[in-house]
Amino acid sequence: MAWTAAAVLGGSSQARSASSELRFGLTPVFLTSDLELLARLKAYLEKSTGFPVRLITRRTYQEITALLLSGQIDAAWICGFPYVVYRPQLALVAVPVWQGKPLYRSYLITGRDRPANSIDDLRGDVHAFSDPDSNSGWLVTATALARRNQAPDTFFSQSIYTWGHRNVIRAVASGLAQSGSVDGYVYEVMRETDADLVGQTRVVARSDLLGFPPVACAASSAREPRTAALQSALVGMRDTDQGRAVLSMLRLDAFSIEPPSLFDGIAQEVAVVRGAAG
Repeated sequence: MAWTAAAVLGGSSQARSASSELRFGLTPVFLTSDLELLARLKAYLEKSTGFPVRLITRRTYQEITALLLSGQIDAAWICGFPYVVYRPQLALVAVPVWQGKPLYRSYLITGRDRPANSIDDLRGDVHAFSDPDSNSGWLVTATALARRNQAPDTFFSQSIYTWGHRNVIRAVASGLAQSGSVDGYVYEVMRETDADLVGQTRVVARSDLLGFPPVACAASSAREPRTAALQSALVGMRDTDQGRAVLSMLRLDAFSIEPPSLFDGIAQEVAVVRGAAG
């Protein structure tokens, strides 16, 4: 993994703000291009927590995780992969519930008319990943290849990183990439919101169910008032009209409190890939 987030831990105590502001980080797992959604989320969190809220977006998982570990943000909606890697330093705040479960899948996708039925049919492709630190957008595929004694760099003719799940779909739909690894939740939401684009692609394979990308905080701040207020706001989102409107825009059922063991499947993937790398 190309992670540098741990390097900022030394200055974490100095970086923590004395401000009453609640700083909430968002990564490409979140549908950040929807400005109305961001505005509604901010308004809901401010009303529900009683804190001024600042939404902080970054292009990569590495950037947002570094801010989280260093205390420069209070919590973030991250990916299960960095959560597992930094599990000793992080605590779960809440996990989204989608289609009745706090779980989702990774999809392998290709062009609509291509006769591919498994990852083996994608050998030699230009393949689009979302982020090297994404579970659904890299790790799941890397694990499948490791179990075949392969690696992305040798199995595919070229790997490109799009820095967003939407962009993986766009790359495959346009022919920039012949196949891609994408978050199944994002794919299904876009099937509703951008049917023409998604219709240019098809799903080759779906992974097993895995822990949905969680909202997490630094373990050292898990009992702070801002964290407790955020957790209460997220878990209570389905109980108010304002909260239900946000959930509807996200195509989520709710947020729930879940145990760390929800992400053991992703931890097993990490172990497989690390073992293959020697």
